[in-house]
Amino acid sequence: MTDQRQRPPTTTDAGVPVASDEHSLTVGPNGPLLLQDHYLIEQMANFNRERIPERQPHAKGGGAFGAFQVTSDVSAYTRAAVFQPGTETEAIVRFSTVAGERGSPDTWRDPRGFAVKLYTSAGNLDIVGNNTPIFFIKDPMKFQHFIRSQKRRADNNLRDHDMQWDFWTLSPESAHQVTWLMGDRGIPRTWRHMNGYGSHTYMWINARGEKFWIKYHFKTDQGIEFFTQDEADQMASADTDYHQRDLFEHIAAGQFPSWTLYVQVMPFEQARTYRFNPFDLTKVWPHGDYPLHEVGRLTLNRNVTDYHTEMEQAAFEPNNVVPGTGLSPDKMLLARGFSYADAHRARLGVNYRQIPVNSPKVPVHSYSKDGAMRVRNVTDPVYAPNSYGGPQAQPNLTDDGGTWYADGEMVRAAYSSHAEDDDWGQAGTMVRQVLDDAARDRLVDNIVGHLLNGVSEPVLQRAFEYWRNVDKHLGDRVAAGVRAKQ
Repeated sequence: MTDQRQRPPTTTDAGVPVASDEHSLTVGPNGPLLLQDHYLIEQMANFNRERIPERQPHAKGGGAFGAFQVTSDVSAYTRAAVFQPGTETEAIVRFSTVAGERGSPDTWRDPRGFAVKLYTSAGNLDIVGNNTPIFFIKDPMKFQHFIRSQKRRADNNLRDHDMQWDFWTLSPESAHQVTWLMGDRGIPRTWRHMNGYGSHTYMWINARGEKFWIKYHFKTDQGIEFFTQDEADQMASADTDYHQRDLFEHIAAGQFPSWTLYVQVMPFEQARTYRFNPFDLTKVWPHGDYPLHEVGRLTLNRNVTDYHTEMEQAAFEPNNVVPGTGLSPDKMLLARGFSYADAHRARLGVNYRQIPVNSPKVPVHSYSKDGAMRVRNVTDPVYAPNSYGGPQAQPNLTDDGGTWYADGEMVRAAYSSHAEDDDWGQAGTMVRQVLDDAARDRLVDNIVGHLLNGVSEPVLQRAFEYWRNVDKHLGDRVAAGVRAKQ
C-alpha cells in the first residue's frame, strides 16, 4: 500500500488543495449544504458536463499509439517526407464499428473503421478508411440516408433489418460492399486480425511534379481471422468490449500488432481510359492490373492513458494531406474532406486541433483566432495580407492538395461510363473466384439469417433479385434458404 505521505494532495482544477474527498461543507454535521463549497460545486458541475456528443457513425471504437517506419523506396511516386526511405513517424490509430452506438457490442456484423493519423514533419497526414477496400455508395448525397438506414427507426428506436435491406436493394451500387459485409470479413476476430484500407483513390506527387493515383492497403502481419456468426453472437453476450480489451491487453503485454502498408499506383493519364472508373468507391483495382508496392510498417506499441482525451477526442479527417499527397475526383472523398472537419467542429469545438492528440508536432502559423476552447495564443498581426511580419503563404512548399483538370456542364449524374462500369460485376467476381466453397456456404447462411430477421415480403423479393444479379446460383440458394425456414 502506498504511504499516505507519498500520495499527492487532491486539488481543484485550479491546483488549490482541497479539505476533503468525502464530506461536503455544511452548517453542522446535519445541516444544509453551503453555496461557498466551491469544490463540491466544481465536482458536480464537471460531472454534469463530462459527456460530449458521440460520433454519428463510428461511435464505438478504440485504438493506440505507435510508429510508422518506411521500409521501401517509393520516392519515385511521392515527395512526401513521411514516405521517404528510413523515415519513422509517430502515429495513432482508431478502430471502430460504423453503425453501433458507444455501448454497442464490438462483434456485431458491421464494417470496421480503420483511421490512421501520422504526425509528420510537414503536418498531420490522416488516412481515414475501413477494413474493406470499397463502400456501399459512390455519391455523398446518399451517405446520410445510408447511415440512417443502418441505425434506429424513429418510431420504436430499434435497429431494423427491413430498413437496411430496403436501402440496399434500392441501391445496386451497394452490392460489392454488402457481399464483403455478409462474408467472413464482416466480423473480424480482433482488430489485430483485419486489414485496413484507405478505400478511396488518392493522389501522390513526386519531386519532379509528376502525379500518380494511389490506393492505401494496410495488410495485417497477424494474418486474417474472423468470427462465424454464432461465435460473434456468443461473444456479444460474453464481452461487449472484446475487441477493445484484446488490443489493450496485447499491447500491455508487449505483443505489439503491426500492419505492412502497400500502395497500388496508377499513372495519372491511365485513369482516363481505364476499364472502369478508378474513382468509384464501390470498386477495387485488380492487383493484376496494379500490383502492390510495399511502403513500410505500422506498429502499435503504446496504449492510451486517458481514453477520453486521447481517443474519444481524436479527430481524423481526410482533408489532412501533406506535400506530396492529395485528393482525387472521388465524389465521396471530396465530400468527406468537408464533412469530417465539420463534424469535429460541431462535436469538439472549432479549436479541436488544439487538443493534444490532434495537434501536429510541427509549429503552427495560422490566422485562426478566438472561438470556444482557444488555448493557443495568437499574436498581431491577425490578418493577411499584412506588412508586419505575419506568416505568408509559400506555394513552393505545398502541392495544394493535388490538382487535376475537369470541365463540363453542371449536372447531377452518376460517373461517366467506362467500359466495365456496372454495379454487380466485381461482387460476382468475388463470389465466384475469390471465395471457396466453404466461404460461399457461410455467405449464404449469413445472408439467409439476416433476411429472416423481420424483412418484409416486398423487400425480400427485391433481395432475392439483388443476389441473383450478383450471382444467379447464389441468389437462388438465398431464396431457397429463406423459404425453407419461413
